[in-house]
Amino acid sequence: MSLRYDDCLKQGKIKAFSRGKAIAEKELETGAADLESSKKSFESENYKWATVQVYYSMFHIARSLLYAKNLKEHSHSCLILAIKKLYVDEGKIPANIVDALQEAKGLREDADYYSRWSKESSGSLIKSAEEFMKIAKRLI
Repeated sequence: MSLRYDDCLKQGKIKAFSRGKAIAEKELETGAADLESSKKSFESENYKWATVQVYYSMFHIARSLLYAKNLKEHSHSCLILAIKKLYVDEGKIPANIVDALQEAKGLREDADYYSRWSKESSGSLIKSAEEFMKIAKRLI
């Protein structure tokens, strides 16, 4: 059974977070730092760490957008569902960005748990993260 945004709310995996707006920009800076780290790892041909770092870059970018709405996640999957509901469904972020975030989550898990990664996938994710960052900067 897959979760839906409403399930995340009911289960307390997405909650009100009154300090969110105050720290959204700082969270975006964390995403930017992870993105830069992923680029350096990619340039060093360390594709496993580039994959892990780019996922966390996208995670922090997404979290900053949730914080901007005074919300906080307690689940990576619910964070993705929240971004889809609150930004994609509202026409503020293209669906391909959330698709890339979901893909990055799976590729990060493959890299961490199964020692599977590739130059192509990490490079593609870095491009998606750069696009996500540009959009988030406009929205925050």
